[in-house]
Amino acid sequence: MATGTLPASFPGLKSRDSGLGFAKSVDFVRVCDFRKFKSGRRRFTVIRNSSNSSSDIAELQPASEGSPLLVPRQKYCESIHKTVRRKTRTVMVGNVAIGSEHPIRVQTMTTNDTKDVAGTVEEVMRIADQGADLVRITVQGKREADACFEIKNTLVQKNYNIPLVADIHFAPSVALRVAECFDKIRVNPGNFADRRAQFQQLEYTDDEYQKELEHIEEVFSPLVEKCKKYGRAVRIGTNHGSLSDRIMSYYGDSPRGMVESAFEFARICRKLDFHNFVFSMKASNPVVMVQAYRLLVAEMYVHGWDYPLHLGVTEAGEGEDGRMKSAIGIGTLLQDGLGDTIRVSLTEPPEKEIDPCRRLANLGMRAAELQQGVAPFEEKHRHYFDFQRRSGQLPIQKEGEEVDYRGVLHRDGSVLMSVSLDQLKAPELLYKSLAAKLVVGMPFKDLATVDSILLRELPSVDDHDARLALKRLVDISMGVITPLSEQLTKPLPHAMVLVNLQELSTGAYKLLPEGTRLVVSLRGDESYEELEILKDIDATMILHDLPFNEDKIGRVQAARRLFEYLSENNLNFPVIHHIQFPNGIHRDDLVIGAGSNVGALLVDGLGDGLLLEAPGQDFDFLRDTSFNLLQGCRMRNTKTEYVSCPSCGRTLFDLQEISAEIREKTSHLPGVSIAIMGCIVNGPGEMADADFGYVGGAPGKIDLYVGKTVVKRGIAMEQATDALIQLIKDHGRWAEPPAEE
Repeated sequence: MATGTLPASFPGLKSRDSGLGFAKSVDFVRVCDFRKFKSGRRRFTVIRNSSNSSSDIAELQPASEGSPLLVPRQKYCESIHKTVRRKTRTVMVGNVAIGSEHPIRVQTMTTNDTKDVAGTVEEVMRIADQGADLVRITVQGKREADACFEIKNTLVQKNYNIPLVADIHFAPSVALRVAECFDKIRVNPGNFADRRAQFQQLEYTDDEYQKELEHIEEVFSPLVEKCKKYGRAVRIGTNHGSLSDRIMSYYGDSPRGMVESAFEFARICRKLDFHNFVFSMKASNPVVMVQAYRLLVAEMYVHGWDYPLHLGVTEAGEGEDGRMKSAIGIGTLLQDGLGDTIRVSLTEPPEKEIDPCRRLANLGMRAAELQQGVAPFEEKHRHYFDFQRRSGQLPIQKEGEEVDYRGVLHRDGSVLMSVSLDQLKAPELLYKSLAAKLVVGMPFKDLATVDSILLRELPSVDDHDARLALKRLVDISMGVITPLSEQLTKPLPHAMVLVNLQELSTGAYKLLPEGTRLVVSLRGDESYEELEILKDIDATMILHDLPFNEDKIGRVQAARRLFEYLSENNLNFPVIHHIQFPNGIHRDDLVIGAGSNVGALLVDGLGDGLLLEAPGQDFDFLRDTSFNLLQGCRMRNTKTEYVSCPSCGRTLFDLQEISAEIREKTSHLPGVSIAIMGCIVNGPGEMADADFGYVGGAPGKIDLYVGKTVVKRGIAMEQATDALIQLIKDHGRWAEPPAEE
């Protein structure tokens, strides 16, 4: 694998001085300056200069085969085979310590108008009573900044000493004012000193770019000095949706741009010897969010920086959708030991965020305390920094077979369900659950959303109704999986048979009729010698099946190890993530557990579907949770996608009420993405993934967007939902809701 340093005539690289000793003769470069270079070479050794070292070397490689994005080869976490918290310095926010030596802190944000002192105080108290460690309050102007002093004093008088964080956009002077009373200042690098992003592709000369950096330093430095004076903390909080035009022109709407935007502010802090700050890299798309944090940490490892991380998926939405997106993004990073404070952003009252936030924090702390994982292994095939799916070879119908097995799995990610005998004996109810919805006059086979079912006990041969129901499922190409013992005693024609490694090694499966399709259950922590038998069988799929409450074995690391073995040996079996939850598990724990353990794999393209099993849980809930997980990982779009902000003091309408109204009228549009944003701060940017946007433009007025482009302004709120629907129709994306049965 070729390595090399860059020649002075390095093509396609915009040379500019970063303030870290970037040499205009291009003797060496920084990692983040590799934004537009394409090369057939697999890896480069990039030598950088620094004040502490003359031989700081960083290896780069394409993020994936043929990718123009070069990323640090250095690690992005402490360990890939077990959960070890990344070592960070301690950052003090008031009386709360943040960092790897301390618990993962949980926080939320008020939604009240900050000028309403009494209302905001009451809201902070409710949040604190729910167990939050910090509370963020939006401070958009001088009047709000003045109110903050009264808010802080009132809380202290009521014996509430919870640290308060000021959320600042577009207002450096306001930040300076509120730093005198609040414990932490969140600044958004995309709009603190840069102009408001208009999404224009701008060109900069080196001198122009340098002047922009000098302007940022001029605007930001007074806040840094004031925070030093008063002992305040700073969050350098990049948002995917509000990158500046300058960053967008160099890096595009990318995780790489998010990292560079944050680093520009971090360099100023370090230059002024200020280190009481944390980073965040938020996005509404969990996959983008995970990639951005990984790039940030990989770059910090190269620099030798140790600043803590605040984790969050912004604009996650409401209910189980919002919890699932947050679990995928935050849980993935916690499994790798990343994250020191977190927020679950929900379109719900802020105090409702604390419970799921605490559940996520507990999951991350437990994994790190137990150092859950597997035996060390070499990892060569996973793509850390971009999504590149490892797609298993899906089943195909073999010549002479009566049943078409092409429907057993779905190419974009399958959902399997565990079905009980009781459910099978009420077939019409089961059919509705498997299909999710029924349209009058449309056959079940055209509506089936579940791809295969697992039946742990087969009906007896003389149970004609149940057997008929199974036959009907098989006839429409739905896979039916049964345990080996059941299939040997009560055989079901065309069923797939679940076997484990012991049953394979003893040859018990050979008692089955020739051509029987096998589903192999694996833990992932078996020795590679034990897995050698996989080379000798033709499996329809693999179930990665590790008990949910394993103490020492990490499900995520075990699965990565299994995928590494499969890739190294060119075994293309589809892999289904199978989690058996304990009886009586809380729904939030189930959603968070599934999102964290399966989402952490699917965001890397590792897996072809999932099977969630939980005794006592509603069948429809498990099915919907499964599809939410696939959609959150951008694998399978089966319903309308919503990007919905959690509300704050800037919000110009009742987000919860309007979100519910829009969802009620548009939830039948799979493949359509709608953003519902309370104000303009992150609106256009966070709608990067959305087809249509509903954004508060002024009190009582709504602006409508197509993508990032505003197409209608100042619509009265009473007419705005109908106008949104008409906009969807005008663009050919509307379908009439299904008729009620």
